[in-house]
Amino acid sequence: MWNLPQTDTVLQVLSLIALAAQAMTAALAAGRRSMDWMGVAMLGCVTALGGGTIRDILLQHYPLVWVQNPSFLALTAIAALLTIPIARLVHRLNMAFLALDAIGLVVFTMAGCDVAWQKQASLPIVIVAGMITGCAGGVLRDILCNEVPLLFRAELYASVSVITGLFYATAFGLKLNDEIWTVLTFALGFALRMLAVRYKWEMPKFEFRSTDQR
Repeated sequence: MWNLPQTDTVLQVLSLIALAAQAMTAALAAGRRSMDWMGVAMLGCVTALGGGTIRDILLQHYPLVWVQNPSFLALTAIAALLTIPIARLVHRLNMAFLALDAIGLVVFTMAGCDVAWQKQASLPIVIVAGMITGCAGGVLRDILCNEVPLLFRAELYASVSVITGLFYATAFGLKLNDEIWTVLTFALGFALRMLAVRYKWEMPKFEFRSTDQR
């Protein structure tokens, strides 16, 4: 799954959870836009699989992840559709949305780094591949919902992906235990993202207002 090393079963399991989690964030976003059930399912697939698809195309890593594993399409579509009745029971949709999105961000970042490493890419490309995998699906989701992407308007997001990727890639060079390091990386990335949400940690913003009256 995700073309990960066979020994790293923890990342394989987390990847399946992240696929479902990202599809659920798409379903919640679709519900806010009053989409029909087909729209919910399609948005779930695009959100969960979009980042990995873009990464694979850029790295020329074929077949694409969902082509090699068509069951991922079913998983993401079903997860999105199952969110419809569950969403009515969730009173704090915003926090649920952010927690699910954080899971997808961190796990997909690790999966993207892994794929780039298998392609023998340099460290900067490994980090970028992880960031694309982690962030691009959410950007596609927000664009299709006609919203400014979470990546550009909220607390630390892409920065969390970069830090997660750097921490995870350390294991490649030091040849550390894959499964333990995967759990540690997930804990670090998820905690960092949720702390950023809780305490409103943000990157400095560039604000420019012209005084030219012409």
